[in-house]
Amino acid sequence: MLLVVDVGNTHTVLGLYDGERLVHDFRIETAKGRTVDEYHVLLLNLLQLTGVGPEEVDSSILASVVPSLNDVLVEAVGRAFEHEMLVVGPGIRTGMPILYENPREVGADRIVNGVAAHARHQGAVIVVDFGTATTFDCISERGEYLGGAIAPGVEISASALFSRAAKLPRAEIARPPRAVGRNTIHSMQSGIVFGYVGLVDGLVARLSEEMGTRVTVVATGGLARLIEPESDTIDEVDEYLTLEGLRLLYERNADA
Repeated sequence: MLLVVDVGNTHTVLGLYDGERLVHDFRIETAKGRTVDEYHVLLLNLLQLTGVGPEEVDSSILASVVPSLNDVLVEAVGRAFEHEMLVVGPGIRTGMPILYENPREVGADRIVNGVAAHARHQGAVIVVDFGTATTFDCISERGEYLGGAIAPGVEISASALFSRAAKLPRAEIARPPRAVGRNTIHSMQSGIVFGYVGLVDGLVARLSEEMGTRVTVVATGGLARLIEPESDTIDEVDEYLTLEGLRLLYERNADA
């Protein structure tokens, strides 16, 4: 089995693949202070929940935007499953030309998402990933990574509002009954949710215009399903897009 690990700034998502089939997935907090021993135990405990033995996990791949955790996780996986983990980074085969001015600046998760989205749709794609930051990644029809945009994430924006405006209470990030809020909570929810929909649709329209072609817009990340029903530009939500991209990248590098 293949273990795929996507380390984000807030959450880490893990998946277990049996061939091309995702059989288990987990979401845990990204804890930068955890030691190798703690991650070792955590990996084995998560695996125990699935009924899969450690000896069945014979390969693994990591994409991380938290560099300080890379060596920790590689060592923890090595101890738990007795193999060397593949890490997405410079030198890995992606099959995707990176047209960024400095390709090393592109987050591993953004490349992984682009690989998965283009492999599925075989055409021009914009991936909108609702994570700690909201990223927009543009992939050409030929499968080239063109670049994109980075905006503050929904939760970051909401937290800034709650902490900086003394008279505003904390509000659940949820769709309000209407855009015209009739109380403070609904007014905040309208600004956060519908305001973010406007940000997404406006940026996607501008990005696709610059790309000069019809694009498929794929959303992923924790809040994608909140934003997608209100959006005029998102075509589909794929919550496992990053995990699938990691599987594809492992296959492209397995014989390297």
